[in-house]
This record gives sequence, structure tokens and C-alpha cells, in this order.
Amino acid sequence: MINVLSCFDGISCGQVALERAGIEYENYYASEIDKSAIEVTQHNYPKTIQLGDVEDWESWNLENVDLIMGGSPCQGFSVVGKRLNFDDPRSKLFFTFADILKHYKPKYWLYENVIMADDIRDAISEILDTQPVMIESADVSAQLRKRYYWSNIPFGLPRKLTVNIEDILEHEGYKYPASIIGRRLDEQGYRKDHDESIPRVQCLSVRKGKKAGCLTTVTKDSVVSKLPHGNYTDAYNTHKNSWRHWTPLERERLQTLPDGYTEIMGKYNREKGIGNGWTVDVIVHIFNSIDGGNTVWL
Repeated sequence: MINVLSCFDGISCGQVALERAGIEYENYYASEIDKSAIEVTQHNYPKTIQLGDVEDWESWNLENVDLIMGGSPCQGFSVVGKRLNFDDPRSKLFFTFADILKHYKPKYWLYENVIMADDIRDAISEILDTQPVMIESADVSAQLRKRYYWSNIPFGLPRKLTVNIEDILEHEGYKYPASIIGRRLDEQGYRKDHDESIPRVQCLSVRKGKKAGCLTTVTKDSVVSKLPHGNYTDAYNTHKNSWRHWTPLERERLQTLPDGYTEIMGKYNREKGIGNGWTVDVIVHIFNSIDGGNTVWL
């Protein structure tokens, strides 16, 4: 069996993936500082060895680490955020991950992060000495969630599965993926986001297709609606009975987590923990490529 080190462990989606891939491990070391996330991990995997803050890694003194994985905070890298890139203190934690990787020299490693500017992606690739594979979570789940995965595990793209939002819904009647978005609309209802003289309205934007938008830690970013494709103004009043937020169980299913995995968390922390997590079945796909698909470690 192997020893695993998970940096930025969150709610331990990596541990769920190991279990689902059939990879046995002796020790699972987790570096995490969020107390609610740690509580979920210890509830589901009580033998997890918590190490605390990843920036204290030089004091860990671990032996024989076979697999290191992690995804450092993505807010600074994301193309939909402020794009602070390495100027964001959270983004600099990537270098901590790289230092840990260099120190322990594991047999296998995996690093995940969001779609980012090409120059930042290339800088990370140069440091890790490998190119990323971009995987769309919608290939294995009901969620649109593109992510980069750097690894020395020789994996390719997953086989696409037909999983849509109707497969994961807890309640009937709602079947269209949507978001609540602040938009500037003229008197005819056309978007004029560039015209700052027009006040923003909270618009219900119902998307085409049968896949949910990317889960985030912002509740209003992803909802489910009864209304067909289109934009609907005054989302919180006129159309308030035509949409709802994802339930916690549905959020777990969008991330291919086990039902009830995060149920010990409060509502806010539950949404945050799931939104910050990995799509488990994407990681399972990657782990299934270890040793050419043989998950028995010698």
C-alpha cells in the first residue's frame, strides 16, 4: 500500500477518488486549514492524518510519500476573476506545492487548477515540466467545469458519459440550468452591459443544454429553473417562483460525491466546501491510468 499527501485537501475529494478507483493506501496525509472542511474529512475518513497549514510543510518530516496531489486556491488565476495571477497571495501557494513536490519526489503527482491566461498556464507548465490536460467535467457529470490537470500519470481524456441535470435533481418541475446575473438592459430588453448609465437588474439567465453551470462558492451563480432558454428580468420578484437554488444533495451529485457526504456541515460551509472541491469522477479517471490502469501498487 502507499502513502498519500493531499495539499489543499478541502473536503478530501481526492480520498473519495482513491477509494472509488480501488487504490489502497496506508496513510493519507491532508494539509487543510478550513475547520468545516476538516470536519467533513474526519467524519468520512477518521484515519486521515491532518497536517495543518501547507506553508508549514518543512516541519512535516514525512517518509516515503508515493502520491502527492493538490489544487492551490484558484481565485487569482481564474479568467472570470480579477486576474491578479501571481500577484494574488493565494496564487503564490502554487510555488509551495512545487517545493513540496521537489522535496518528496513522489512516484506520482497531480496538480489541478482553473482555466487561466496562457502565459500563467505556461509558467506553471515550465516549473512542473509537463503540459496540462484540459478536462471538461461535463464528460463524466452533469456539470460544466473545465479544469487543467498537470500530472506525471499518463492519462488522456475520459470517455464521455450521458449524464444530464434531470439525472441528479432531487425535486420535479425544475429542469433548466440557470444563473442569476446582474445585467444592464435597455427598454427593449436588449443587453447593454457597456452602458453604465443603465442600472443593473438581477436577471434570470436560463441556458440552453442539459448541463449545470460550474458550481462556485457564490450561491446565485447556479440555480435551476422551470423556464425555457432566455433572459428574464426582475428575477427576485416577477419570476421568483420559477427558479430555485440547487439543493445540497444536488450539489454533491454535480461533483459526483457520494450522497450525504457533506451533510454534517452548515448550509453556507456546505456550499463553499462542495464548490471548492474536485469533480470526483474526473480524478477517478486519472487515477485509473496509474501503472497503465493497474491500481495495485508494489
